[in-house]
Parts: sequence; C-alpha cells; structure tokens
Amino acid sequence: MTSYFKILIFPALLLLACNKFLDVKPKTSTSDDQTITDASSANTAVRGIYNALESNDYYGYTFQTLGFFSGDNIQYVGSQTVNQQLTNHAVLSDLAALNTSWLAIYNTINRANNVLAKLPAIPSGAGFADSVKNQLLGEAYFLRALAYFDLARTWGGVQLILKPTSSASDKPSVKRSSLADTYAQVLNDLKAAEPLLPLTTNRIRATRKTVWALLARYYLYQKDWVNAETYATKLITDNNYTLLKPYNSFFANNAANTKESVFELYYNTTVTNNQASQWQPTSNGGVGWIKPTDAAVSLLNDPTIGGGRNTLVQKVVSSGVTNWYGNLYYRTVGTDPAYLIRIAELYLIRAEARAQKEDFIGSNDDLNAIRSRAGIDSANIQDKNALLLTIENENRVEFALENHRWYDLVRTNRAGTVLGITDERKFLLPIPYAQVAVDLNLAQNPGYSNN
Repeated sequence: MTSYFKILIFPALLLLACNKFLDVKPKTSTSDDQTITDASSANTAVRGIYNALESNDYYGYTFQTLGFFSGDNIQYVGSQTVNQQLTNHAVLSDLAALNTSWLAIYNTINRANNVLAKLPAIPSGAGFADSVKNQLLGEAYFLRALAYFDLARTWGGVQLILKPTSSASDKPSVKRSSLADTYAQVLNDLKAAEPLLPLTTNRIRATRKTVWALLARYYLYQKDWVNAETYATKLITDNNYTLLKPYNSFFANNAANTKESVFELYYNTTVTNNQASQWQPTSNGGVGWIKPTDAAVSLLNDPTIGGGRNTLVQKVVSSGVTNWYGNLYYRTVGTDPAYLIRIAELYLIRAEARAQKEDFIGSNDDLNAIRSRAGIDSANIQDKNALLLTIENENRVEFALENHRWYDLVRTNRAGTVLGITDERKFLLPIPYAQVAVDLNLAQNPGYSNN
C-alpha cells in the first residue's frame, strides 16, 4: 500500500555500518511516496518515524501543552484563551490541540506500522546486514510503544491499530481497547524491541538501554515496584549516564546529547522545535505565551527547594514590572532538544519504587542524589507516606518545565487533592470530537460530551 509521509532523508549515510548508523542526526524532510523495498528506503522510513515524533504537533510543541497546562507548574497567557480549558479542567472535546495531538501520535504509529509490516519481507543481503535490519525493526517497535504509552496516559484505552493505512486519519473502524490492553500493547512492543536493538549508548536513537528506561517508567505507572526498580537500576549503574553538575549543564550553552540524557529529540534549523518561541519573552525574540506559574517560580527560587534549579527561570523587567519566564527552551532558531527521558527520572523512579517497598535507606539515597546535584540538603525520611510526598515534590521541581507533573499526579491519584479536581473522570482528556464524529466505534470518555 502506498503511503504519503514526510520522511527524513540521509542519502549519503543510509548504508553505513550499524554503529555509524546510530550516530546519524536528522538533516531535512521531504514528501515521499515510495514503499519500503530495500535498505535505503527502510532507513528512510525509520527516520520518518522520528520525524513524526519530533513534529510540532507531537513533542515539538502541541502534545506537550496538554500536560503543561493541566498541571500547576506551567500556564498559558497567550491569546488562545481556549487553552484555559486545560488549566480549569473543563476541557471540551472540540479543543483543537486534542485533535492535533491525537493525529500526530497516530501518524507516528502509522509510520511504525509501515516499517513493521514491510521490513521483514525484505531479504537480507548486500548492504543490509541482519544487525541493521533488526535495529530498524527494534526502533519501530520502541517508537510505537512510546506513542501508545502517550495515548494511554492521556486518553485511557484507545483503538489499537497495528497495520499500516494510507494515512493516520484513515484508520479502520474498530472499538477502543481497554486501558489494560492498551498498556499490554506497550509492553509487547517494548519486549519485541529489546532483543532487536544493540546494547549501545545513543541519546537520539532508540537502543536497548532506551527500552529499559521506558520500561522503568511503564512499570512505575503499573505499580510494579520490583520491575520499576530493576530497569531503573540498569541505567543508573551504567557509567554512560550521570547527573551533571551544575544542574543546567544538560541544557545551558547550547548543550545537547549530554550524559544526563537517556533519550532526547534532535532538532536543527531545518527541522525545528517550536518551544523557545513560545517560552521566551518578546525581548528575546519569542512571544512569551507559556510561562511558569507563580508557585513554580517560588519553588525554583527557594534555595532550600530549588537550589541550582533556579536556572530554569529568568526574570525580565519592563516598565518597572518584573516577570519571570522559563529558560529550558531558549534557542530561538528552534534547535533546542526535546528532553524525553533524563537519568534524573530514573533516580526518582527508583526512589519511589523503593519507598513503596519500604526500602527507606535505598529510597533516600536516590532522592538525595537528586537533591545533592541541586545543592540542597539531604533528606532522611523513615515514614512511607512522608517519603512519597517528598519524592512527588522533588519530581515537581526537578522537571518543573518538562511534561511530568500532570501525569505524575494522575498516576498516583493525587490530581484531585493537589489540583482540586472533584470529578476523577477529568483525569483523562476527552477523545477529540473530530474523531468521534466520524467513527461510531470510537466511544467518548465518561464525563465528556461530544461537542
């Protein structure tokens, strides 16, 4: 079946050996309607999956805003006041960002499906080593797993589409799967990816280590504390990853691919990240429509809580008025990486898993690794609930401007208490109206109407 995608092109690098292939960074994108018939088109198609993942509609901007504005760290102050629906937890299903994100994620899945359906039929041979073929398959499985993980934690159980279609919007009409079955698909894909991928370190392409990192997060969401700790430990004990000092070393001064990063998305002046233009004030060339909340600024600037993480925010004074803006994304040419998994997350995953298992010594050790890097006092908490609350608060500050806070509060069932949401059905967002309207098998989430 012919597919029409925007896909990344790397003409001179397609047939390099596996280790060289892993170092390739995206260069450009172009419309392409070729099928997958050989090593060259297979490499191109896999890079196209990454292109979809980093698109402006997915991790480049829009999808992340669903979590940003639903939590209490980040606010929207621009002209599109409909975004306040997310902050007020009164989201209507016709909110444009919902459909934009939904389609972007399914576009990523469709590209992965295209690879997984067609690549196995290509014979191995000259210029196409089995190791490279396996790696391409492993990357497709991993990226599909990540996409379904994002769908599950945002909307609940979704339609499981595992075969390619002509476009992301041309899905077969199937009923939604349960949340358990959707997460089961995530696990199946991660387990399929794991043996296919090389045991190497790469921060912009999936490897076996990247799979382990997402498995640690997956098991945390499933409350499987033993496996969450096991997979987090695999990364923490790997010398290729470390908590950099000072805190801003992983993003300041145009840093990229540092030892802090487990998985980040690479951008350049051709394939750009739209975040900086939204975060930076007009004096820095942005529009300043996304800002840290006053509460987040206060926490970050408290030397006993934020410590060195205060570098995430900067102030600008205009007409005698001081305003604070987020400084994680600042490269107005659009080359900021998108940080999907940092080693700090693995420490806090293990800290939480150990606290749940009442391993207070181990949990405090992991928590204090994060606090020490930030330059704040160590903790020594021997009460389970108090320790879990401290870890929750540490997550809030450590990832203040990353897309963690909303999902952390939802997965721990704390969103109601912290954010004042009285209807737990609002912990999931509504299925986009544009999708429900054309697919009678796509049931709306409880608590929402089809606008």
